[in-house]
Parts: sequence; structure tokens; C-alpha cells
Amino acid sequence: MTIESLHTDLAPKAIGPYAQAVRANGFLFTAGQIALDPETMELIAGDVTPQTERVLQSLSAIITAAGADWSRVVKTTVYLRDMADFAAMNAVYTRVLGDAKPARSTVAVLGLPRDVRVEIEAIVAL
Repeated sequence: MTIESLHTDLAPKAIGPYAQAVRANGFLFTAGQIALDPETMELIAGDVTPQTERVLQSLSAIITAAGADWSRVVKTTVYLRDMADFAAMNAVYTRVLGDAKPARSTVAVLGLPRDVRVEIEAIVAL
């Protein structure tokens, strides 16, 4: 089995010892994305709505760099700092993913990197 790391400048660079995504066995596994501007590596200001927008833009860039699109996403995991943000996150998620309907888990967590409100990861069939 070949394992290949993937990187695009259109998403934030990894801020630790991990890859933006890894391609293996016909799948792409993304790292969790948070609301960082890929050019400045600064956090996007605002509540969960603009943060979710930025996170999904980053995931879109990574998925596109792998030669896929949202229709190939089979699973996402959404981590929310506060489940009260679910409706706002879900509105952005629904708009961005359009007709794509991957399996999804959404969990509330005690904390996220840089105290963001949302982090999302994806598994993509290539």
C-alpha cells in the first residue's frame, strides 16, 4: 500500500507534525481544518458562521487538490465547541455541500486548537 501526503497552498499549512491530507488505498483522509487564513495563518474573526465558511473553503481546496469534489466525500466529522452553534454551522455546511450528503458525525468537545468554534475533517473516495 502506498501512502502519500498531500499539500495545497490554498489551505492552511499544518501547524504540527501532520499532513493536510493523506492518500491511501483509494481514499483521502484530511486533517481536521480550523478557521485559519492560509496566507496569514491568522484566525478568522467572528462566530461559527465565518469560521465554518473558512473551514469548508480549506477542505474544498484540499479535496480539489486530490482531484475530487464534495460528491466524493463519504464521511465528515464536525467538532463544535458549543452544540448551540449546530444550526449556524449546519446552514453553512448544507449550502456549501449542496447535493453531497456524506455520512456525518457532529460532536461537542471541551476545547479546540486556538479556541476556535469549529473543526471539520473528511474522508473522500478517490
